[in-house]
Amino acid sequence: MSKKAVILLSGGLDSTTILAIAKSQNFECHALSFAYGQRHIIELESAKKIAQKFSVTDHKIANIDLRIFGNSALTDEIAVPKHSKVDELDAKNIPITYVPARNTIFLSYALAYCETIDAFDIFIGANAVDYSGYPDCRPTFIKAFNDMANLATAKTCDGKNSFKIHAPLVNLSKEQIIEQGLKLGVDYSLTHSCYDPTIQNDKILSCGKCDSCLLRLKGFNLAKKTDPINYI
Repeated sequence: MSKKAVILLSGGLDSTTILAIAKSQNFECHALSFAYGQRHIIELESAKKIAQKFSVTDHKIANIDLRIFGNSALTDEIAVPKHSKVDELDAKNIPITYVPARNTIFLSYALAYCETIDAFDIFIGANAVDYSGYPDCRPTFIKAFNDMANLATAKTCDGKNSFKIHAPLVNLSKEQIIEQGLKLGVDYSLTHSCYDPTIQNDKILSCGKCDSCLLRLKGFNLAKKTDPINYI
C-alpha cells in the first residue's frame, strides 16, 4: 500500500517537478494549492490541470487572504521588478516579490492536512540555488520547520510516527530541476511561473523580465531545451 503525501502545488515549474518526484517514489499524492490573494489566478488554473494530469488522489485549494498584510508585489499594489537579463538579479537582498512568511503558512496548512489523512510526508519545491533570495527557501528553514512539526502535532505525541518535509530541489539549479522533470515526463507547457503575466486573445503571455521568468529561461537555456510556454 502506497504511503500518503501532501504536495504543495503552486502550478509552477518547481512544484510540478516535486509532484512528479513524489509520484515516481510511489506516494499516494494529495495536492494542496492556495488562493492567497496573489496578483492573478493563472497559476491556480495551471495547478488544477497539473493535478488532473498526474491523477492525484485529491486536490484541495485553500482560500486565505494575505492581502490584508500586503507588503509584497504579489499581494499588494506594488510594481513587480523587471530586468533585461538574469545577471541583474540581486541575490544579496530579499526582493519585494517575497510574500511574508508564505512558506511557513503553506507548510502549516500542509501539516494540518497530513494529520487529517494520516500522512507523514510533505513535499515542497523550495530551492536555494537558482532562486530570488527568499529566506523560507533555505535548507535551514526546512529543517527547523520539520523539527517543529514533530513537536506541534497530536500524531507524533506517542513517538511512533514522525513527519518528514521533503525538499528534493533545494540544492539543485533550475537546469538540473528541468532535466530531472523531463526525465520523469513532466509537461512544462502546463506550468506557470511569471509574476506579471498578460492575456492577449485568450493566450497567457509571460513577461520574460521578472525574477521568476528570467530564472526559468536561464534553466531551459542551460538545459538546451526550449521553454514551451508563451512569452511577450
